Formats: sequence, C-alpha cells, structure tokens
Amino acid sequence: MAPKRLGDILLEAKLITPDQLAAALEIQKASGGRLGEILVGMGLVNEGDMARVLAQQTGLPYLPPQELKVNPAVVRLIPETVARQHRLLPLAADENTITVAMADPLNVFALDEVALLTKKKVQAVVTTGRDIDKALQRAYQLGQAPELPSPAPEEELEVFRLRELVEEAPVVRLVNNIIDRAIAEGASDIHLEPQEDLLRVRYRIDGLLQEVMTQPKSVHAAVISRIKIMAGLDISVRRQPQDGRIEVRDQGRNVDLRVSTLPTIHGEKVVIRLLDKRGAITRLETLGFLPEMLEEYMRLIRKPYGMILITGPTGSGKTTTLTATLYQLNTPDKNIITVEDPVEYEIPGVNQVQVNEKVGLTFASGLRSILRQDPNIIMVGEIRDRETAEIAVRSALTGHLVLSTVHTNDAAGALTRLVDMGVEPFLIASSVIGVVAQRLVRSLCPRCRIPFSLPAEAPERLAFGLGTEEMTFYRPRGCSHCGDSGYRGRLPLFELLVVSPAIRALVMQRAATGQIRQQAIREGMKTLLEDGLAKARAGLTTLEEVQRVAYSQEE
Repeated sequence: MAPKRLGDILLEAKLITPDQLAAALEIQKASGGRLGEILVGMGLVNEGDMARVLAQQTGLPYLPPQELKVNPAVVRLIPETVARQHRLLPLAADENTITVAMADPLNVFALDEVALLTKKKVQAVVTTGRDIDKALQRAYQLGQAPELPSPAPEEELEVFRLRELVEEAPVVRLVNNIIDRAIAEGASDIHLEPQEDLLRVRYRIDGLLQEVMTQPKSVHAAVISRIKIMAGLDISVRRQPQDGRIEVRDQGRNVDLRVSTLPTIHGEKVVIRLLDKRGAITRLETLGFLPEMLEEYMRLIRKPYGMILITGPTGSGKTTTLTATLYQLNTPDKNIITVEDPVEYEIPGVNQVQVNEKVGLTFASGLRSILRQDPNIIMVGEIRDRETAEIAVRSALTGHLVLSTVHTNDAAGALTRLVDMGVEPFLIASSVIGVVAQRLVRSLCPRCRIPFSLPAEAPERLAFGLGTEEMTFYRPRGCSHCGDSGYRGRLPLFELLVVSPAIRALVMQRAATGQIRQQAIREGMKTLLEDGLAKARAGLTTLEEVQRVAYSQEE
C-alpha cells in the first residue's frame, strides 16, 4: 500500500484546512520546494508538528528535542560541513549501523552521503530542523574531546600535571561551554557524573534532569579540576566533599555558581547550582498565590511579631518566596536583618549576614548577635538544630517578626519538626503564626496548550476526587516558544496553614502531624493538591504535573 501523502496526514490531524493546503500547493507549483517547508514558512504548522507528521509518513521514529543528545565520539564520524549542509546529527553508531537525526528524512542524497562516508547502514530518526541546528552548534562548538594522557588512574595523576592540563585551551573551552549552555537553556543545576567509562553531563531544566552530553572518561580529572580551581577549591583533595563558589557575568547579569563535589566509586561528582541574582527578585503578587491565599499571607506578614515558616524540599522555591516577602516588608521604618548560608540574593536596604562556621559564625551565634542590633524583622535562612530553633522561637515571642525555613513534607509537619528538635511545645504554640508549604511544577506553554474536557469515566476523577461535573483541563503540545516541550518555566503550588487556637492546643498536646493537618483542613486550609488542581483548571499546569509533585502525600 502506498504511503499517505503529507497533505492528507495534516488534514486528518486537523493541523491545516483544505483551503490552506490548496494555497500551499499553489506556492509549491509556482516556486518548487518541499510542501512541509512551505507550510512551516507560511506559519500554518509549527516545526514540531511537521516533524511528527513526517515521521508518521515515512514510518520512522520521532525524536523529541529533549532526547537529542550530543555524543562527541559519534559526531566525529561526519564532517561538520556535511552535517550542516544536510541538517543532520549523528547520534549513535556500532560496527554496522549509524543512527542520525534528520529534519528531512526524504533527503536520499544525505542518506547516501552518510553511508558513503561511514561505510555503515544509515538509520534515520526525525526531529525538527531548529533543534538539529542547536545540537550542531553544541556538537561542533565543543569540538573533539581534549586528548589527555591516561596511562594511570585519575587518582594517581600528579597535582602539578593537573594544574597544567586545566589551563590548556581544550579543557577551558569545554568547561566554559558547559556552563554557558546551561545558563542559556535556563538550567538550575549542572551535574557532572563520572561513570565507569565516560563522563556524563546533565542539566536540571524546569525541575527535571536531562542528559545533554557525554565525554570520554579521560577528560574527567581535568574537567573537575578546572571547575575546582575556578571555585577556589583544593584539587589535591579528592576523597572528601568540598563546597565553593564561582561568579560569572552573562549578558550584563551576574550569575552565582555554587559548586559541590562528592567522591564516588568512579571519581569525583560535581553539582553546580546556578543562581541568577536578577531572576529571584519578584513581587508576592506575581509569585503564584491564589487571591484568597495571598490575602491571608499578606495579613500574616503584616503582624508585628511571631514566626512564619516556609517549608518544602531543596529546590522548591523557598528562598524566592522569602526574598519576595522581604521586598514586600522592606520600608525605611523597619530594620530587617538576615542570617543566611549562603547569601543567595542581595536585597538593597536589608542587612544580610553570611554564616561562616570556620570563624564560629553559625546560625545560632549570628541570631544572638542580631538580637542586639535592634531588629524589627529577622530572617533565618534555615532552622537546622535545636539551638537555632529555640533562639528563633524566643525572638518571635519578644516582639520580632521571624521568617525561616525548615525541611518537611507539608505545612503541618513543620510544627511537629520543631517539637522533634526538642523545642517545648508551649513555645511553638505561642510563637508560630503560620506555615507555608510549597512545591514547583512545570508551567504549561501559554502559546500552544490544548484544552480538553475530562471524560466522566476518566480515572483521574477517582484519583483526584473530582466528582462528575464537566471540567476543562489542558495538555502540552509543543511549539517554537517552548522548545517543542509544551512547558515553559515553573510555578509554585502553595499550602498555607494559619495557626488557630485549636491547632495551638494540638501542638501543646504533642499531636501527630496527621491530626494537625486534618484540623487545618477542617478550618479551610487548601492543600497542595487542591492548589494544584485549581492551577491545572486555569491552564497554568497539567494534571500529570500536579500528580507528580503533590499527589503522593495526599494518598
């Protein structure tokens, strides 16, 4: 049976109308060219949809952009000029076959040239030309991996030789490109992970880790040492964790890189957290609170004294919420002092103290000193131990508004966490006035999201307890604005527990987290799940994202 024509597939998918197809065919008849390119050029079909349709027409696999990985060893098999001319990227190869990603799988000349160059059978997969162009830029910008001596295991490389290697141009260029690309793609973290026979590089983008490249294991020692020198760490120390910091400028903005090393069985793993100082400065109104919750939170932070806790896992946006809160409270008549580890974002007009345990400046000792500085508002970066917790609690009882963070699963858990630390329940009940729990979900791309009605028999209704009323939600589609992923950026889900007399009584009784949580729900607290469902119905995120980050604790 003859394969379906491209135009027919597009019509069946309702991506174009018969009139639009007729217009595109007229242009093709007059000027030549491929129908798919004409439709994309007319703005009638986006590149992602066209790639999927081409894959369907040719019976070839479609490769989403997030799976388009650069493998330097395979890239070398095809010259850059050939790859760019035919808009293709070699992905993998074995003795007999080479797999290439192509924007135009119907280009038989490209397939023949690759087969001739590599003496291998060519297996094509389909992706967008835009994503291949980006991947080619990365692939040939990185170039070949630096040729480094590896007659001895990495642990035996002399420190003086490592110092020579890290200053060589190929290593410097490779590290710079890894960092520059992470900043350009909006990554929050870079993971450099040694495996048995390679170095894997992954970025965390919108909360999910994505593998972006692999490098030969021979470059591992030099790359890690280069990063350690940039961060002011000791390259001779390889069996102990170290922490450091790098500051870079990118297009006129300062980006802080927080470097953490960890010895593993295959060598040192490095994680670099990227902190865009400009990106965290936001207003509470634009943070993502629903109107009723924002009003309640604003009422809490206007109180002259008491403790407000922000809780959630690492990377859930707690610092951003605290920063926005301090901006809201920062007026000339208030003395605001913070003690942080580290100071992630500088806030004009706020006195910020950096923890330095080497000289004895801890959260607890810093907090004691702050109390002698006539503060109105105190922010403690994190409550980690009993001593800090007790000082913070007593500060809230003596006329100060105290803001801080703890690590718990939900808002109610923050209260029992303080009890577990050894703080007397009556002190907690008297000082804590509110707790915010939060998580981050991926935001739907507003330009290409697709609405759909949730069927009455959909399993999600039972899973989320949605009932049978008609409901509209949204799903991702993918376009050039969001890199064909369907998502763009992240937004927080919130849960605000206001400490009422009934909840104070439960804390005094050392009640379990579940009891406190149920009482808060009876008093009207919206849970993370409920906040997520409201944002999913508003088209801000998807049910899948809500289930991924908020549903497990509701089970």
